[in-house]
Amino acid sequence: MRRLDKSGAIAFIDATSDVASCPIDQALLLQRFHAREGDGPLLHGAAAFAAMWRAIPLLRPLGLAARFPPLLWVMEGAYRAFLRFRPRLQVWAR
Repeated sequence: MRRLDKSGAIAFIDATSDVASCPIDQALLLQRFHAREGDGPLLHGAAAFAAMWRAIPLLRPLGLAARFPPLLWVMEGAYRAFLRFRPRLQVWAR
């Protein structure tokens, strides 16, 4: 995603680093993807990915489509399914 964000619109923060100023517990941050769009609320899961996609011109159409609640619901289900397999994928990727 960093490579696609050519304009630097996204501030990526490593949740494994010292995040003492964050109001969310680090363990919770590491469980799911989180993002904030502008001054809006903190988003997590598929909604957070959609917010990130809206900031990247190439992926903006996907992010805008995710504002349609039934599509976001399907994306959230897919994200939750992915989270079950993520530990195995991380082992495989090493």
